[in-house]
Amino acid sequence: MSDLIVVGFDRPEEADRVLMQLNRMRREYLIDLADAVVVIRDPDGKVQIKQSISMIGQGASYGTLSGALWGTLIGFLFLNPLAGMAIGGAVGAGSGALTGSLVDYGINDDFIREMGQTLTPNSSALFLLVRKVQPEKVLAELSAFNGRVLRTSLSPEQEAQLRVALAREGAVGDAEPASSERQSPEPALT
Repeated sequence: MSDLIVVGFDRPEEADRVLMQLNRMRREYLIDLADAVVVIRDPDGKVQIKQSISMIGQGASYGTLSGALWGTLIGFLFLNPLAGMAIGGAVGAGSGALTGSLVDYGINDDFIREMGQTLTPNSSALFLLVRKVQPEKVLAELSAFNGRVLRTSLSPEQEAQLRVALAREGAVGDAEPASSERQSPEPALT
């Protein structure tokens, strides 16, 4: 079962920085992300969504490979496997890209858009769908960033640990002091 975590940041580039750090930890097998999305609300209030997993690209890749394989096999029947591979690959890529554009994988896009509209201008948020995590090591790394938990499906204890880890930088140094309004707990999603 995966857990949903949405963390807001006061600066637009901060969510990207945290995602880069999480991707580094993913390569070290400290966290397993099912999906990750960065949402930036620019100073004019326009919401920009950056998906970390391109379903169109994955669909086109899979379609090309499977289409080429099937095209080659059918080409053998008609004594022209190279033409079958080329035609099958092209048709497979097109159909795979179309399928990928229609698939909604991971975090619901409507939920992402709704939450993006609630961000203050010139800020960002990171949406994570986490399969597995080594909490002690990941929370230690996240303490370098100053964020606030907006939504989560974590247990109350895990959510409290995450809030403390994200608030550490604000207590240590250069960020502005956290107001009680920004740190008020949001209800957990189940």
